[in-house]
Amino acid sequence: MSLSSEASPGIANPLRRNLAIIAHVDHGKTTLVDALLRQSGTFRANERVIERALDNTDLERERGITILAKNTAIHYRDHLINIVDTPGHADFGGEVERTLTMVDGVMLLVDASEGPLPQTRFVLRKALERHLPPILVINKIDRADARPQEVLNEIYDLFIDLDATESQLDFPIFYTNAKTGVASDSPDRAGENLQPLFEAILAHVPPPAGSPEAPLQMLVANLDSSDYLGRIAIGRIFNGRVRIGDPVSVSKLDGRVQETKVTKLFAFDGLKRVEIEQAAAGDIICLAGIADITIGESVTDTEVRQAIPPIAIDEPTVSMIFGVNTSPLAGRDGTFVTSRNLRDRLARELLGNVSIRLEDTDSPEQIKVIGRGELQLAILIEMMRREGYELQVSRPEIVTRELDGVLVEPVEELVIDVPEDYQGVVIAEAGERRGALSRMVNHGSGRVRLEFRIPARGLIGFRSKFLTDTKGTGILNHIFSGWEPWHGAIGSRSTGALVADRPGPATAYAIANIQERGEIFIDPATQVYEGMVIGENSRTNDMDVNITKEKKQTNMRASTADEAIRLIPPRRLSLEQAIEFINDDELVEITPKSIRLRKKILAANMRPRKERIE
Repeated sequence: MSLSSEASPGIANPLRRNLAIIAHVDHGKTTLVDALLRQSGTFRANERVIERALDNTDLERERGITILAKNTAIHYRDHLINIVDTPGHADFGGEVERTLTMVDGVMLLVDASEGPLPQTRFVLRKALERHLPPILVINKIDRADARPQEVLNEIYDLFIDLDATESQLDFPIFYTNAKTGVASDSPDRAGENLQPLFEAILAHVPPPAGSPEAPLQMLVANLDSSDYLGRIAIGRIFNGRVRIGDPVSVSKLDGRVQETKVTKLFAFDGLKRVEIEQAAAGDIICLAGIADITIGESVTDTEVRQAIPPIAIDEPTVSMIFGVNTSPLAGRDGTFVTSRNLRDRLARELLGNVSIRLEDTDSPEQIKVIGRGELQLAILIEMMRREGYELQVSRPEIVTRELDGVLVEPVEELVIDVPEDYQGVVIAEAGERRGALSRMVNHGSGRVRLEFRIPARGLIGFRSKFLTDTKGTGILNHIFSGWEPWHGAIGSRSTGALVADRPGPATAYAIANIQERGEIFIDPATQVYEGMVIGENSRTNDMDVNITKEKKQTNMRASTADEAIRLIPPRRLSLEQAIEFINDDELVEITPKSIRLRKKILAANMRPRKERIE
């Protein structure tokens, strides 16, 4: 981070520490933050506190992952420790990159059994690039399959692989059980509390640099909003001071400068925001009253407008077309159904999400959304759905580039952890998708870790097939690795679709006859329309079926007439599974109450003609 030449290289505030907690998904960092908050006295003794207090959205609680970076602050002795909980999934890497601009050190959390995984590498690389000193925490030390010494060796290998400096390799190591809130500097000795961790933060995370007397410089790293205060900018002051009522300049990303005034100032205290009168260099604060401010912009002194360079974000690699819902059932569930609603919502998302981009398409009713990965875009769709939006989305596509006249595509590093019995089928499936096996590790625990380099295209639709092949016992993680020349064609879904050929309610009688042909996705009495995908055909071609057919009534009564119809339970697709399942000629229709699959061209007599033209 290059700062103003006027900034003196001194310590801004010796009683502050700014720390980010980085980890792979589900390694326990939000649980550790809970324990730090409890033991610092942030909560009253009789206060009821929910688990994973920082995962404060419904989606984060349901999925058990951190999606949005969160700020909190705890008091320990005379010090204030600002803690940022970052997402562990690479699809939300934009959140990680911008939060690391606010901190002076990182706490790297690694599972004592699983060891470092792809997202561990991703977030650690970002931290080392910013020369942030690490504190290593090996968590879940109580697991029956914990292997702390081997995991520590793997972490040293990872640091060396990422070209860590000598000083970065000299990190303190702690062994914790975040659930019980204990830490120790030895795997053989159980700790009593997290005090060793607090002491390590004070000792190894440097106090923030900068000068309170220099002209003001603050970088906006996050955004929030309030019904009463409007947009709230969250960021760190690198130099100078700011008070309520001060005139300030905002250096916009397009080079313009906006003059404005600070109306409200907030600091973090535990899970709450508290109003303050002034703040100085080294503080992480919230500024209210500045209209149209966005992430990456600088708040500076009105006379010395020395802007901080904006945050560099990795390029997005996956795109999807978001469009207005055009199905015959459109508008029944949602509140926001027009193209204007859709564009306004996506424009709002751009303000707080630096890792997505929007591009116009040939149709005003469709917009191309480019993001980091399928999960990031699926989370965005799920959030919109819960807010009352109706939309339809296409199959994810990979963003390609041309380098020196050669077409290149994104390649991912894929790490798979499976029982030994399934390694053959997984290697075969990855091979069909142009995946090359680069490493195989067997720890002797009955599970094998397989590492592949695979085109990002090959991962579309891979997760659901992988979970089926391994009967739900496999663990799959992947991360963007680089750009390589086009790897050649990769086959899409090998099976066809069962497509409704007329509108009406589905009947149990029709489903009982059709379920022999493939897997059904819907229940009896579900309203269908022509062109709606109601199941997966067991063969390669699509099949138009009458799912609304009723049993004919006769005046003859046979002994078998009233036999109960035996229906196989339908396969219910989640949003991610639906997005992975569809082919290029299909769409996913999303409403607040339903997820439906459909053909792009609904009329059955138009579809074959369209295919012949192409």
